Amino acid sequence: MDVALRSGGVERLWAPWRMGYIERAVKSGAKEGCVFCEKFNESDDRRNLILIRGRRAFVVLNAFPYNTGHLMVATVRHTGDITRLRDDELTEMMELTRLSVGLLNRAYRPSGFNVGMNLGKAAGAGIEDHIHMHVVPRWVGDTNFMPVIGETKILPELLNGTYERLLGVLPEQFRKNLRL
Repeated sequence: MDVALRSGGVERLWAPWRMGYIERAVKSGAKEGCVFCEKFNESDDRRNLILIRGRRAFVVLNAFPYNTGHLMVATVRHTGDITRLRDDELTEMMELTRLSVGLLNRAYRPSGFNVGMNLGKAAGAGIEDHIHMHVVPRWVGDTNFMPVIGETKILPELLNGTYERLLGVLPEQFRKNLRL
């Protein structure tokens, strides 16, 4: 069970179950500390929230979403420098971004999308060493006072529910590559 404690204004979430995940990632050869490499190298896509596996890029649900359905399209190759991406990597990232928008449209019917990258710490990148594109569905009125006043984001659906909903609209040609 996770336990949250607040000390000196900072909330700490203790999640001892994560240790097994970390140890498996190190054994799998993932770049140390890279969540994208760790997830891609594991064999349980449902647990890791990987929705699409391409040859050069993949689609994964954001574990800390801005909105329900927040996806990320990441390169398979570990690099944080967009200028070092090959044309085939960039092409597949954009194809998977387009596919992600289509899936989210079918599953949720959002009013719009935020699509983009944060390159470097100064630009807001939480994971700056591995290129990834955010695809965030948006609805008119989807913001409220809770994140500002209560330091809490309210999401109407659990991540596993979002995964299953998107898996349900995923074309069969992409399902066969998943490690479910």
